[in-house]
Amino acid sequence: MVDQGLPRNTPRQAALTVATHTKTMALTRRDGLRWLGAAGLVAALGKPLAAHATPLARVRELGLLKVGIYHEMPPFHDDGKGIDVELAKALAEALGVKLALLPFHADDNMNDDLRNMVWKGHYLGYGPADVLLHVPVDKPLMDANPQVSIFAPYYRDRVMIARQVDRLPPLDMLSLLGDAPVAVPGQSLAGWLLIGADGGAYKNQLNTQPKDGAEAARALLRGEVAAAAGLASELESVLRGDARFAIAPFPSPRISRGGWAVGMAVKRDATELAQALQSGINELAASGRLREMFARGNVAWQAA
Repeated sequence: MVDQGLPRNTPRQAALTVATHTKTMALTRRDGLRWLGAAGLVAALGKPLAAHATPLARVRELGLLKVGIYHEMPPFHDDGKGIDVELAKALAEALGVKLALLPFHADDNMNDDLRNMVWKGHYLGYGPADVLLHVPVDKPLMDANPQVSIFAPYYRDRVMIARQVDRLPPLDMLSLLGDAPVAVPGQSLAGWLLIGADGGAYKNQLNTQPKDGAEAARALLRGEVAAAAGLASELESVLRGDARFAIAPFPSPRISRGGWAVGMAVKRDATELAQALQSGINELAASGRLREMFARGNVAWQAA
């Protein structure tokens, strides 16, 4: 992975992060909390637990797996639905317990998200979860957060650009955009790359109002622009399968076309829980269920 050196984008798409050697940059996501999606949570939390129970034992004694997910992060979570919601349900099922979802607002950086949702809890009183989904599986991020274990990559995302095929040629270089209008979420890695590309040559033709790449893709779908940039998962969720549009890697030497893996995080001492969740991911991948979850979100699953 190349060194991005980028600022955190808080308004959207929280949780995807590109790590540098000195800091991490989250690729947006936001919102949420105060929604627990398992019946009987209050009663369950009143159960006495065995002294010195391990995190996995506590999950099983309570009969609940509390899963942190980023809110307003299509196609992974949007209004209680999405790929990460399905994945959370499947992981709880694999452990033989019910699911309690904890959607939340992304903080200023990924380190804050890990503190608030994995190992400490938020100062406002919610969290931590038993496990947080959509965490970059990245060594600098791991090194910066010794309180957590990051593991079980389940998808590989990357920055892409979509075009209307009858308006633009294959975009092997950004200069091939000409003066065509482009939609891109301004506070995202794709937005940062386009705004600064070629000395700012494309700034005047950018619509940076979309809150995420899915919204940018819908602007392309409506014919308002000739191209849209964002994450592969976002663009595909809107445009995949429509022959009028083509989606290709973003042509920039500043990012790796291989993208980055996303997985999950638990507290450092939750070794047995991590092993159980890893086994759950392995089974979902081997059985084809993980691929099916992504297909229902109209996303081509990319093994990490």
